[in-house]
Amino acid sequence: MAVPKHKTSKQRTHTRRSANRNIDAPTLVACPKCGEMIPTHRACSHCGYYKGESIIQIKQDKED
Repeated sequence: MAVPKHKTSKQRTHTRRSANRNIDAPTLVACPKCGEMIPTHRACSHCGYYKGESIIQIKQDKED
């Protein structure tokens, strides 16, 4: 069984582990129907359209 010859320093361990901690912001695109920023490959929560088709019905707020 392989055994390390020298102790791995804390700095080396932390550097190696921190490489996988980067979290990217989600990619947003403009909805072609209404222009609202939405995640890719999702139906727009503002207008309810996806790929040019009405997928979900959005209730319109009544303005007085």
